[in-house]
Amino acid sequence: MNAYRIGQVTEMLGLSPDTLRYYERLGLLPGVVRTGSGIRRYSGRDISRLRFIQRAQQMNFSLKEIGELLKMRENPQGARDEMRHLTANKLAEIEARLADLDTLRKELRLLLNLCRASENGCPIIEGIGNKTAKKKASRMRRR
Repeated sequence: MNAYRIGQVTEMLGLSPDTLRYYERLGLLPGVVRTGSGIRRYSGRDISRLRFIQRAQQMNFSLKEIGELLKMRENPQGARDEMRHLTANKLAEIEARLADLDTLRKELRLLLNLCRASENGCPIIEGIGNKTAKKKASRMRRR
């Protein structure tokens, strides 16, 4: 059995020692073996679990949700419906955020265009300050 020290794990996965300890305190990484002198020794299974956590975080799951996913990971067949529900909710959140980002992108483009066409003041600062960019844009389109 391969056993890795905390420094090896941090190098391998790009996680800080504090993060590893935090995951252990939260129960995301239970049962990390320690030597008689208290040094943590991570197994291949621990490494796999940490990679799972990292990937789930990249998919925007919260640590609480990741805890649920890890429980379901132990019995994937029995957790299919729950896993599907959790993933569908996450997808809905992401799609809503994408819609918000699309709106923001359009607003920022508008502000840049208003700035290029403006001879007075700064439409970007004004637009951020009082949300008048859309009104100004419709006036500019009419010109």
